[in-house]
Amino acid sequence: MLKPNNPEITLKRNIIQTRDGSTTIHIEDWDECYHSRFGAIQEAQHVFIKKGLSLFENDSVSILEIGFGTGLNAFITFLESQKLNQSINYVGVEAYPVNASEVLAMNYVDELNATSQKAVFELMHESKWNEKVVLNADFELTKRKQFFDEIDDIEQFDLIYFDAFGYRVQPELWSTAIFQKMHTALRPGGKLVTYAARGVVKRSMIAVGFTVEKLPGPPGKREMFRASKS
Repeated sequence: MLKPNNPEITLKRNIIQTRDGSTTIHIEDWDECYHSRFGAIQEAQHVFIKKGLSLFENDSVSILEIGFGTGLNAFITFLESQKLNQSINYVGVEAYPVNASEVLAMNYVDELNATSQKAVFELMHESKWNEKVVLNADFELTKRKQFFDEIDDIEQFDLIYFDAFGYRVQPELWSTAIFQKMHTALRPGGKLVTYAARGVVKRSMIAVGFTVEKLPGPPGKREMFRASKS
């Protein structure tokens, strides 16, 4: 049974270029993008790498991504984890996978000067859902086709990339119930990073036990949140 707000079925989508030159998907009916219009790559690097992944240098890291989408966060994590000397177990959750034509329109490999890793980006999308794939000796990826409210992991992850569609268009993805699932999925000492900075989001995080920091946001956004589990 389909859940409401299925962007693949009910909403018109197109490819646009963001201000840093990288592409994203724009959902016309919502006027909502998969990434910041100010720069898809810049946003991913600031929110998820600088404020998240970099905290775990020289370590093994289990990552849960809420909203696998175009694969940008996963691909940048693959590239940056090599510089940070990390071993990564990456789980990306997505209810409505991006279709093949949209993937081909993404210019991340070129914009990241990562042509030598083009095959990795392609494998991320060509690999089967709900099956682990080994991208190299230090990076394993599992894509789970799953609704966020079905997540039931218990203390499996060190870091969560919370990259759901915005509160304005899908407030149900930012509920206290969802953040309870995130808190449960994290190991003690784990972190959750997100581009969001709404008061209602912060209150939901605090209600389930997170300690929340307000940090400088990516280009075009003044602030963002990082939540910690004690």
